[in-house]
Amino acid sequence: MNSANISERRRQTRNKVYRALYDSQEPLSKQALALKLDMSLPTIYQNVAELLDMGLIEYTGAQNSSGGRPAMQMRAVANARYAIGVFISIDSLNFALTNLMCGVLAFKEVRHKLPLFGESFNQYFCSQLESFIDENNIERSKLLGVGICLSGIIQPENMLVFYAPPLNLRNVSIKAFIDNIPYPVHVENDANSGGFAEWFNDSSGESIAFLSLAWGVGGATFVNGDKFSGANQRSGEFGHMCIEYNGRPCACGKRGCLEAYCSSSRISSELGMTLEEFFTQLSLGNRELQEIWDDYIKHLAIGVHNIRMALDCRIVIGGEMSSYLVPHMPRLCRMVAACDPFAADCDYVSLAKYSGVGAPLGTALHFVKDFLDFNI
Repeated sequence: MNSANISERRRQTRNKVYRALYDSQEPLSKQALALKLDMSLPTIYQNVAELLDMGLIEYTGAQNSSGGRPAMQMRAVANARYAIGVFISIDSLNFALTNLMCGVLAFKEVRHKLPLFGESFNQYFCSQLESFIDENNIERSKLLGVGICLSGIIQPENMLVFYAPPLNLRNVSIKAFIDNIPYPVHVENDANSGGFAEWFNDSSGESIAFLSLAWGVGGATFVNGDKFSGANQRSGEFGHMCIEYNGRPCACGKRGCLEAYCSSSRISSELGMTLEEFFTQLSLGNRELQEIWDDYIKHLAIGVHNIRMALDCRIVIGGEMSSYLVPHMPRLCRMVAACDPFAADCDYVSLAKYSGVGAPLGTALHFVKDFLDFNI
């Protein structure tokens, strides 16, 4: 066996030891690790020493002793590495900071009025990124990378925003933008990112369809732990399935799309009010808004039902609209169940855990997953 194979086997063994500590709900001793992983104590000692030197694990103290010298316990160090995600919209940058335990440590929104991906925007983005790092006292040597997400179809192989109606972009190169960032960069669609945050932090490991309800409507599908992208990176474009033939016009140029009925813009910018104003007036019994909301919920139920029939998996609803759906979920679920020929209820539908920060968190978690899988 050559040295490269030996080195890879050692890395895999070290990764198993680290993941046992990382995944454990409680600190573990070397003896507990040896039993859990069916490894010899000398192997455990060697790998623990390497992980301690790398700063990835730490001692937490001695376990309770029933006689003799108590064993020292260890755990993974949450802040050994960090990742940053940034959601780019037409007028704001939303920054999220996470660590190896995948929680949101910090969030910041910055408003801007710059044309996207021009030289001035690129410089502004980098200055805001560096400020966010400094504000949170992050050692740059511990930064795994910066994830970028936006609402649109992205072609990462040629660094191109192929189609992004919410941003008024089509066939726009982002190579200069990415080259300007002095850290590893991953670029992703915002719905894919939001869905990944939900899937990655779901201990069940089940396949999910993520439906993002925001200015645009999108989604993503995660099957057996992997994102299903489709032949043209367009899988999960739930917003552009037709639910009403020759219906309301959509930003894509077609008619009757789910996005035309269930985007946040339908009940905010089209009506000249904020979402907060809409739902406040709705709660006060405004009849005109109630009719619009009834139509919204009806078409959302049709969309959710269609996704369930096509994919037969759990459905998680995220995006900025999801936080407003909380009191309306019982009604939505009744309407979905009424469409479903196979189930009497719709317990397969839930709201996102990370509705406000899911997109930037998810794109940051790309680096955490890569680190856990390959870099230890």
